[in-house]
Amino acid sequence: MKKTLLFISILFLSISTLFAQKSDDYITDAEKGDAGAQYNLGLCYYNGYGVAKDYKKAVYWYQKAAEQGDADAQYNLGVCYKKGYGVAKDYKKAVYWYQKSAEQGLADAQYNLAQCYSKGEGVAKDFKKAVYWYQKSAEQGLADAQYNLGLCYYNGYGVAKDYKKAVYWWKKSAEQGDGEAQYNLGVCYGKGDGVAQDDKKGIFWIKKAAAQGQEHAKEALKILEKAGY
Repeated sequence: MKKTLLFISILFLSISTLFAQKSDDYITDAEKGDAGAQYNLGLCYYNGYGVAKDYKKAVYWYQKAAEQGDADAQYNLGVCYKKGYGVAKDYKKAVYWYQKSAEQGLADAQYNLAQCYSKGEGVAKDFKKAVYWYQKSAEQGLADAQYNLGLCYYNGYGVAKDYKKAVYWWKKSAEQGDGEAQYNLGVCYGKGDGVAQDDKKGIFWIKKAAAQGQEHAKEALKILEKAGY
């Protein structure tokens, strides 16, 4: 046990030293204007890797890299403005930087931008634009985007109602382990919305969702079990 604790302590010290050395390298390169180093230094300050955690300094370096067109820095800067980390909350600035990053193809930025359009945060609510960006992100495999795109098709938000497309995207998301998508997919199979009605598949997906703690799925599973399924 003592040997194990000693090994963990040595390992932690080695990692901390490595991060400290890396952050020193990043500072040198970042001050020379290297966008990648500026982004990585922002990450170090944001997470406390090799330096004391400091959101303001993270924002400073993200901004430097973002202004040079670094998509990851633009996205992270948007997150900081959205959440108020190291800077005053500003949804409009969050949208500005998400847009910059999304246009370069970053899936997470595309998803967050879609969320802003869906909720009307920093921009006028616009479900058509939300669908556009959910689609871009979903096509890159982001499970949350696939789930939300499915919602749009199921409810007719920004697109014509289309249960088959809703099922298509929920299945994509469900297969990646999204509990909400698994539950909704189970309901679709149970009702025959967008797919041939299939109790077995419906129960399969509801069980998957319930195993992850999805509350509606847990309640549905109790009812199904009482009914003898």
